[in-house]
Amino acid sequence: MKFIVSSSYLLKQLQVLGSVINSSNTLPILDNFLFELDQNQLTVSASDLETTMSATLEIDSKSKGSVAVPAKLLLEILKTFPEQPLTFTVEENSTIEISSNSGKYALAYAPGDEFPKAVVLEDPSASVVPADVLATAISKTIFAAGNDDLRPVMSGVFFQFSPEGLIFVATDAHKLVKYSRTDVKASEVADFIMPKKPLNILKGILGVSDSDVKIEYNDSNAVFSFDNYMLVCRLIDGKYPNYEAVIPKENPNKLHIDRTQFLNSVKRVAIFSNKTTHQIRLKIAGTELNISAEDIDYSNKAEERLTCDYQGDDMQIGFNSRFLTEMLNNLQSDEIQLEMSLPNRAGILTPVDGLDEGEVITMLVMPVMLNN
Repeated sequence: MKFIVSSSYLLKQLQVLGSVINSSNTLPILDNFLFELDQNQLTVSASDLETTMSATLEIDSKSKGSVAVPAKLLLEILKTFPEQPLTFTVEENSTIEISSNSGKYALAYAPGDEFPKAVVLEDPSASVVPADVLATAISKTIFAAGNDDLRPVMSGVFFQFSPEGLIFVATDAHKLVKYSRTDVKASEVADFIMPKKPLNILKGILGVSDSDVKIEYNDSNAVFSFDNYMLVCRLIDGKYPNYEAVIPKENPNKLHIDRTQFLNSVKRVAIFSNKTTHQIRLKIAGTELNISAEDIDYSNKAEERLTCDYQGDDMQIGFNSRFLTEMLNNLQSDEIQLEMSLPNRAGILTPVDGLDEGEVITMLVMPVMLNN
């Protein structure tokens, strides 16, 4: 088994796949990349048993075969090469030899058939989503997903496909983000919960792709195929909470404000807030928004006044500044709207401008009790 491949081309693909591999694996074989060669096509795969990702490379070869090559060692050596063709030759003595312009390097390999096989979906449902839409949907929602092992369904992003459009939801019970598109539709109704890790990997590579992503799924697994990549992952098992029920429908108090100005004020004032609650207070009356925070233990306090456009009753409401900052950072609009009903009901944050046709973003943040 022998093939020739460009060093930088191989490195670029392996760095993407390398993000699948865990730092500590229970199965030693998972510390390897699986190389499967079929004439001038090389398929490289990486897996952590939950997620398997493969890339298909066009290379120069006439042989067939499969070997598992140590991932860390291979990535380290590839990073040091300038752009050049490398020749990989599988030797009889269980080593694979890499020949470059300047030298030869031998790595021990394992037989390819020891590597766990990726799941093949029998008769799956399928949808096609443009790469940029999926990348945006992931980056707009993933930050709001939880990290609680006791509530695994909330540690992922909920995908809801229908002929009306696509909806992506993430929540950790303190904040919730719902991102929907009516300009991209699925042929049938389906929903599933995607774990964070494969989504983060997809987010990284979808941003540079302008192709369509084919998503195939059944009850337990999903497959994402685009360009020369294929990612197979196990879905989170369970029923997603009814998120529509927690979004308050009647919100008579509406605040319009410049996003950057509001964000900067919140960041500054939050420095003076209590380090465990991160609580800031919004006091709104007429066209004035007063943002304040106090850390009684250390006698630190801060207060800022902003002008805003507000319709509704005068009110005071407390929020966790970290959640508010995360959400404001994640929006790209110039102006935002904050809708509220009562100090103990969730606030709804939406961008006023900067959205594509058919794009809707709703962010919900739970208030914190103010200690007057």
